[in-house]
Amino acid sequence: MPYIAVSTSKKLDDLQKIHLKTLLGRKISTIPNKTEKALMVDITDCHSMFLAGEPLECAYVDVRLYGTAQTEHKQALTEQIFDIMAEMSFEKDNVYITISEFANWGLKGYMK
Repeated sequence: MPYIAVSTSKKLDDLQKIHLKTLLGRKISTIPNKTEKALMVDITDCHSMFLAGEPLECAYVDVRLYGTAQTEHKQALTEQIFDIMAEMSFEKDNVYITISEFANWGLKGYMK
């Protein structure tokens, strides 16, 4: 199950949130064996976000994967997320992305 959390300083309306989760759902398959059917998306808007002590209109995208992915797939997903966020009116210079990989993942009462 992949998980993508988007934190942003901007206010997003419900249609923007649905559009964002839809776009992320389409792109998660860039990582082999990951699909929208298993994707959890967490969108949190209106955060007070600061960089170098100054307020910044920005977004942080945290992608978490069970297992590992090849670098070229992570690079492709990163580029696609930057494009999605640009479509959502974020400047690419103000979008930050991490991809974390986990060997252990709890699901349905069990540890994988």
